[in-house]
Amino acid sequence: MDVLDIARWQFGIITVYHFLFVPLTVGLTALIAVLETQWVRTKNPEYLRLTKFFGRLFLINFAIGVVTGIVQEFQFGMNWSDYSRFVGDIFGAPLAVEGLLAFFLESTFLGLWIFGWDKMPRAAHAGMMWLVHLGTLASSWFILAANSWMQHPVGYTYNADTGRAELTDFWAVMFNKVQLVTFPHVVLSAYMTAGAFILGVAAYLYMKEKHADDRPLYHRAIRFGAVVTLIAGLGVAISGDVQGKIMTEVQPMKMAAAEGIYDTTDSAPFSVLTIGKLDGSEATNIIEIPGLLSFLGTGSTGGTIEGINDLREQYQQEYGQDPGAAYYSPGDYTPVIPITYWSFRFMIGLGLFAAAGAALILWLTRGGRMPTARWVGTLGLLLPLALVFGNSWGWIFTEMGRQPWAVFGLMTTERAVSPGVSTFEAATSLIVLTLLYAVLAVVEIKLLAKYIKRGAEPFEEPPDVPFGGSGDSDRPMAFAY
Repeated sequence: MDVLDIARWQFGIITVYHFLFVPLTVGLTALIAVLETQWVRTKNPEYLRLTKFFGRLFLINFAIGVVTGIVQEFQFGMNWSDYSRFVGDIFGAPLAVEGLLAFFLESTFLGLWIFGWDKMPRAAHAGMMWLVHLGTLASSWFILAANSWMQHPVGYTYNADTGRAELTDFWAVMFNKVQLVTFPHVVLSAYMTAGAFILGVAAYLYMKEKHADDRPLYHRAIRFGAVVTLIAGLGVAISGDVQGKIMTEVQPMKMAAAEGIYDTTDSAPFSVLTIGKLDGSEATNIIEIPGLLSFLGTGSTGGTIEGINDLREQYQQEYGQDPGAAYYSPGDYTPVIPITYWSFRFMIGLGLFAAAGAALILWLTRGGRMPTARWVGTLGLLLPLALVFGNSWGWIFTEMGRQPWAVFGLMTTERAVSPGVSTFEAATSLIVLTLLYAVLAVVEIKLLAKYIKRGAEPFEEPPDVPFGGSGDSDRPMAFAY
């Protein structure tokens, strides 16, 4: 492999690994805030026990996620310096705001939440987690704005003297049409993932005889997680439908590759299963849903979907005969079809499975029913796993479907790689970072397993500090990590 191959593998491993933590962090902040708010409102001790239990699991995930995210910043300078130089004027503002404002908002109020259980009024303490959630939303907005600019560059001018894209309209970047559909889709998928996580953990503990006395507690958590998973899943489907139409408008090649459709077609079908050559030169659809791809792309079952071959010719005329990427034939602006095709289906299929599983569990637990069949617990555990992989396949589709472009229409991936990095240096960083992430994965899994097996701690009511008062400094903290 050359430097480009290694750099792409490293970026893929780091990005997909880091994104395992992001949806859970964003989603859990909201759901933990809901649980604590319910405790403040109802004084039901079950809500406080669930708040503390899932709060501890959230903090483990948050800590590992921060560590893995830091490497993201460094790898742009290590392996993608030409890319960093090209987009620096565009990304500097949103990423600086994300780091200096959004992340500090998260960390500051999270610290107050961790250490403030016996120091502030209950309502104010619950408000801390809501502010943490607002911080995660702000962070997501600025990061997704940068990514959306890569999909659909706006608000810039190209300076031929410096070879850089320069920002001309900050608000155009912030409210890019791709951003406006991507943000709700990603955030809703985060809520869905967090709901499935709560459902899965609660289902596991519900089935354990060791925690039989707490089955009503975990029954409540199962239903709460299932409701969130199902409702958020519907939102993901609706926002994904809108996103598909915007994607067809700004990146028609990605939609064509998602179906493996080679010739421009009216009333294009959506294939559930296909067999094609690995080089992406042709495909044979086996199971098709008539008109569905046209509906996903245009909103009409009779709409026109441009084909790969026609788009390839169009891009050759617009951008030149050679995209400059080692993975493509001269003049080929087509992504890797098998990866784009199957990642699109894995993303959709796993999301549908999770939503259907949540609906089934809601039905089985309706009216206070408490099923004891072991397969119910197994299903509950499968739902968060399905969404973890579904989120990953969604990002793989988003990034691989844009290839050979690092920034669509402006910079190919091959031209974004660092020119001064040797194969040995790139391979060394790939091996070291992969091993480091493997160690972090072991740490994460062991910590989560340890605290999940313990279950929720017995109820211990924190002091009710009045507004304008102060906590008892001599009292041990009710919630320590």
